[in-house]
Amino acid sequence: MGLRNSRRRMSDSEPMDEESDLPSIIAYLIRSGQVRISSSDEALSEEDSGSEGEQPGTRDPTTGELTTDLSSLKSNFVLQDVKVKSGRFHPRTDERYNTKSLTELIQKREIGLSRHQKFTQGDLCVINSKFLPNRVRTVATYSQKAFCGTYSQDGNIFLSASQDQNIRVYKTDRSFKLLKTIRARDVGWSVLDTAFSPDGNYIIYSSWSDCIHLCNIYGDHEVHEALNLTPGEHSFCIFSLTFSSDNSEILCGANDGCLYVYDRESNQRTLRIESHDDDVNAVSFADDSSQILFSGADDGLCKVWDRRTLREDHPIAVGTFAGHTDGITYIDSKRDARYLLSNSKDQTIKLWDVRAFANEDTIRATKRAVSAQKWDYRWQQVPRRARKKRLLGDTSVMTYKGHCVLHTLIRCHFSPAFSTGQRYVYTGCATGSVIIYDLLTGAIVKKLDNHAACVRDVSWHPYYNKLVSTSWDGSLGLWEHRSSAAEEADSESEIPCQCDEDEESDIPERTRPSVLRGRRFGAMAKKVVVENSDLFKGLYD
Repeated sequence: MGLRNSRRRMSDSEPMDEESDLPSIIAYLIRSGQVRISSSDEALSEEDSGSEGEQPGTRDPTTGELTTDLSSLKSNFVLQDVKVKSGRFHPRTDERYNTKSLTELIQKREIGLSRHQKFTQGDLCVINSKFLPNRVRTVATYSQKAFCGTYSQDGNIFLSASQDQNIRVYKTDRSFKLLKTIRARDVGWSVLDTAFSPDGNYIIYSSWSDCIHLCNIYGDHEVHEALNLTPGEHSFCIFSLTFSSDNSEILCGANDGCLYVYDRESNQRTLRIESHDDDVNAVSFADDSSQILFSGADDGLCKVWDRRTLREDHPIAVGTFAGHTDGITYIDSKRDARYLLSNSKDQTIKLWDVRAFANEDTIRATKRAVSAQKWDYRWQQVPRRARKKRLLGDTSVMTYKGHCVLHTLIRCHFSPAFSTGQRYVYTGCATGSVIIYDLLTGAIVKKLDNHAACVRDVSWHPYYNKLVSTSWDGSLGLWEHRSSAAEEADSESEIPCQCDEDEESDIPERTRPSVLRGRRFGAMAKKVVVENSDLFKGLYD
């Protein structure tokens, strides 16, 4: 039996008294159209239709809950790796941590049950998992849509790009304060992607242009250089770009289906690879060696490239990941040259292992599924049968369902290694939410609702338990963990985050006298521990 939402009220001609039995109630609901009897196939199509306001995904017909296939994950190395690094299991005894509170962890450390009487990295991740972000403050508001937002590698700088053609750089080491504003050049539609250089001194950005642009963050002399990729196309766009780890090259993905590599030393494009049959929406380096490249495109495929064997005149990918039924919007590397995340218009995120590539049959099946899609995610709702069953031969390790990918190239990421052990996968959502999944179970552990429009980008601080959501409602939301007592304390002595003219905001939150008062001390002490993870570094270095 399938339930259909209805706004019709009970008719006055068919009153229902309080003594009516269950059969009478069911008979009335069937007559009124609020309940109908359907076949199992029809019920499945209803669940897959993704009506507005409902999270997409396959649901258990008995419980109505989202289900996830864990069979591939259970036999993969990532299961044990994430369990150990996030503190779920002891690396030597393979026993589950039984500690349930911060107090117990501190007690074990002090009496010597912890090795060297110090917190391990796993211990820190266990502690941080108890204080995931749950409250938001709006730290910036723009007049137009915000597209990109990311933390630097040290977390002291935040970079934001908006459709108003301004790129804003914020200092975040003590407060969220505007450092400088860069007026973007040669912008069509919007700035589409940004990236920090590894040394944190430069940024690059791209748009509908033959050039990407390089700008400095610090220094009295302003640098704003156009780096021409010479594509030879009439209408050209770079959807994704990133620096190599040695700061010598820039990798780009373009709307002509090609990968571009720009050499900063020779100041010219050195490589153009015909890689996909459609727009390349996302690129990434696999690790710090800068030899292995990942790419994801609108043809529904993710490809792996090895620079050591790559020829421009005859490009051959090392391998291909196939299993999505629609275009790829974003990819994120785990930075270990082994695992990759991909977000897709088929409303799923997939986790891939580079040791398990797809065969030719699966690649052809993916291309057929993508070409069969007749809807446009930019302005249409998800069609009824857009989310199909898993393709035969899909080699993905895990599939995450529950977020909505519409309107724009929504991004997904692994959570930071330092504070979470990469225990989570997090993504923006077209409904204005931030979704945090458990990487090993697929369960949604947090759904952060605040924005009035699509959240295109999300960035988790590399060391602290806080993240910034970038939304098409023109705002940046800073999410942190706040207890009810902490919120009450902040309301008594509020210091704004957006503080271009407020010098008082340079004072760290942990030094505010109003924070440490009476019965609120315990809750705020937890907040200080979580927000200042650098204090933990000396405990195990």
